[in-house]
Formats: sequence, structure tokens, C-alpha cells
Amino acid sequence: MALRCWRWWHRPAWARMRPPPAGRPLSRNGELPGLGFCRLFSTQKLTPQICVVGSGPAGFYTAQHLLKHHPQAHVDIYEKQLVPFGLVRFGVAPDHPEVKARQNVIHTFTQTARSDRCAFRGHVVVGRDVSVPELREAYHAVVLSYGAEDHQALRIPGEELSGVFSARAFVGWYNGLPENQELAPDLSCDTAVILGQGNVALDVARILLTPPEHLEKTDITEAALGVLRQSQVKTVWIVGRRGPLQVAFTIKELREMIQLPGTRSVLDPADFLGIQDRIKEVPRPRRRLTELLLRTATEKPGLVGAACQPLTSRTWGLRFFRSPQQVLPSPDGQRAAGIRLAVTRLEGVGEATQAVTTGDTEDLPCGLVLSSIGYKSRPIDPSVPFDPILGVIPNVEGRVVDMPGLYCSGWVKRGPTGVIATTMNDSFLTGQSLLQDLQAGRLPSGPRPGYAAIEALLSSRGVRPVSFSDWEKLDAEEVSRGQGAGKPREKLVDPQEMLRLLAPGT
Repeated sequence: MALRCWRWWHRPAWARMRPPPAGRPLSRNGELPGLGFCRLFSTQKLTPQICVVGSGPAGFYTAQHLLKHHPQAHVDIYEKQLVPFGLVRFGVAPDHPEVKARQNVIHTFTQTARSDRCAFRGHVVVGRDVSVPELREAYHAVVLSYGAEDHQALRIPGEELSGVFSARAFVGWYNGLPENQELAPDLSCDTAVILGQGNVALDVARILLTPPEHLEKTDITEAALGVLRQSQVKTVWIVGRRGPLQVAFTIKELREMIQLPGTRSVLDPADFLGIQDRIKEVPRPRRRLTELLLRTATEKPGLVGAACQPLTSRTWGLRFFRSPQQVLPSPDGQRAAGIRLAVTRLEGVGEATQAVTTGDTEDLPCGLVLSSIGYKSRPIDPSVPFDPILGVIPNVEGRVVDMPGLYCSGWVKRGPTGVIATTMNDSFLTGQSLLQDLQAGRLPSGPRPGYAAIEALLSSRGVRPVSFSDWEKLDAEEVSRGQGAGKPREKLVDPQEMLRLLAPGT
């Protein structure tokens, strides 16, 4: 019998049920070679009514796959926001060079939503306005693709103080996520600390330090831009428990930080002792990233970042081998005034490397603390199983354990990891599982009412769903408002204003 690593046996039983790869990867169009779903389903007259919960990448890619490979399927996409696209709209930094790629993704999703076999049902909160059992009763299959709507808590004293935020909420604030518009971060301090060393942490640091005039032509909200114009933040520390070889950000994001105008980087060369010899054994992407960190740490001040400008007003740095222990309060006990960090060292090798505290601590003064240690999903409905440790719905290849006809895709299926291409492939695989079950007769064979039944329920509960054509009206309004300022759009952030625009005179 093949031996498995300790990580396999420490996974819950449902996660170990996943069979080994069959050796047949998805083709370019997301179909397992030779299955021929389209040809098979074209001879069947049943119209499968399928519900997808969540209109981010996981939801749209799942819908796209189902519509492409079953010529009769009808898909309803439910979304709690009034607008679609999830993190594609609310999670990409407005100054990021991938904005063009984001527009391409939105174009693809728009084509899916405009299909006469697909409908967007926005402004519907599944688990509140309608339950998952009610959806399962109305549809042949339900796919949960609602993502990771929460953040990992620090679980340290002082986390509740004013001036402490999750990076997720901060990103939502400057990207126009309605639920984060009351965040009102106070940027009157000199120093900010970001806990975590992933791509989101670097995005947040870059937004804090980017000259506001460089953001004026992006789709950052005007409210956020106004706060950033008044910002007094001059130094940002990005703190990680482990060392340079374990950072989670990618070389592209690091390069953007190094080249940020008007800033200089501060890295301690002592953190890189012995690194040169060790990086010879690591994979090429990690080696290139570490080499760039090493060069940045050892070059003379004034020669890195800011296009070689010796006079810089802002500073950012990476603090390695530090773990947060306590947010230190101001004298009145109301605000964050610093953070106590435990000094760590590494134990173990390779993927098993862990940070352990040495007993030493240091205090770092700051007035803003942003936690960027990960997103996490929430349970959506009492009827749906949920693993609170892993933060996912227990599933095997997207099939929710012990709940036939219920599926999941994206972050709620596998955890908040990977890029959009990862989510695309993951969602295609869930769609493939659903179609296999449909073909094998494991889903209800008779007709289901689909949205007709849910529409009646929502109407009786005073819920008015928003259609994709409604979203296109809001989209046109955003673009129109942005044109005057030379921006691609000015995002609408008030749900009540959106509803008034859709129902003038009310």
C-alpha cells in the first residue's frame, strides 16, 4: 500500500474520500476527453433546473461549464449583492496591472449571464431570504459557490481596539463593497503595520503608499480616495512569522512594491544570512523571488524603488520572524498605539517548516493595524454540513457529503487559495461531477419548477430580486459618473441608491 504523508491522515475522513487522479486532465474547454456530454444530452428532453449560489468567479465558471456541456440546462445564479462578479469587482486592487485582464473576465461572465438559459438573481440572501432546502426542492441541483466572506481572526488581546481592521474589510472599503463603506479608517498616524506576507498584504501596503494622484484615474471609490489624500501614513511594515523563503506573495507583486514611486524599501540583510546557498535547491519561481528580495536587501539606500530617487518621503519594509502577541492600546485605552511581536525561529524543513517563539518580544509603535492572515468561508444554512476547522463544505469532487444533488465550487469547496485560473478549473470539475450525476440518473428525473417556485416565495417575503439587465443599467450609470473625472467608472456603493435608480419615483 502506498504511504501517505501525515497531512493526509490529519485530514478529516470526508477529505480522504477523494479518489486519486485518474490521469485524464481536463481538456482546454474543461471537458473530460471522450465523455461527449453534449451529444448525449442533446437527445434528452428534460430541462434540468440548476441553481448556483454566488456570482463570483466560482459561480460564473460553474454556470458557464453547465450551459456549454448541456444544451437544455437552465441556470439561475443567486447573489446577495445587487451587483455581480464578486472578488473580480471587489477584490482586485484598482491600480493593479491586471485590471485589463479583469475586464476580459467580466466580459466572459457577461456573455454567460446574457444567455437565454441563464438568469442573474441579485439582492437575494440565501440562508435568510430563501433557505437551501427550499432551493433543493425547486431545482434538480444546487451548487454553492459563495466564496469566503469572512477573515481569519488574530485572536490576540487588543484586536477589538479602534484602528485595527482586517485587510479584507480594507480592500472592500477602497473597492466599493457596500458592507465595508462604514469602515472609516483613520489614516492620521505615521506608521501602519500589516500582519501577513501574501499578495493581499502587498496590495494594501501599495494602496497606502501610492501617491493619490496616481489613483485618480482608477475605479477606486471617491470616498476612499478622499481619505487617502489626507493620509499621514509614511511607513508601512509588513510582518510575517517565518522567513524570506516562506513569503506567500509572488514576484510580480514584490516588483510593484519595489518600483513604487516616492518610496524606499527597508529589509534587514541579517534576515538573509545563508539564503544564497539554500535557494539553489528551491523551485525556480521561489528562487527568483528570493533573489529579488536578497538584491533589494543588500543594495545601497536610494538605489531601489522610486526610480533611483534618493529623496523619498515614504518607506515600507518586511519584518521577518515576528508573530503578533498583543495590540498595544493608547493611554486612554481606546485606540491602537503599537503591536507587541514575539521573535520566532524556524523549526523543521521544507513544507513542514514552522515558526516557534524564542521568548523574546519587541514593541513596534503604530496607529493602524491590518490583519492579512487569510480569508475564510462561513456556513450558509443549518442544513448544509460545514467543517469549521478547514472552513469549507465537506465534499468529494464537488459533491457535498451525504447530500445528493447539492454541490460546491471555489473557495467554499477547497479553501481560499489559488488564482482565478485555479477557481476556473475547480469550478469546471464541479460542473463535470454534476453532469456525470445527471447522466447516471442520480438526480431527480421529473420536472422541477425552478425559479417559478422561488419567485413566489421571495415575493411573499417582500424580496425584489435584481436582474442582469438591472445590473447593466447600474453599470451604465457608474461609467457615466466616472467619465467626468476621467475614471473608468465611479462605483455605486449605497444599495438604497441603487434600488432608487432602478425604480425611479419610489
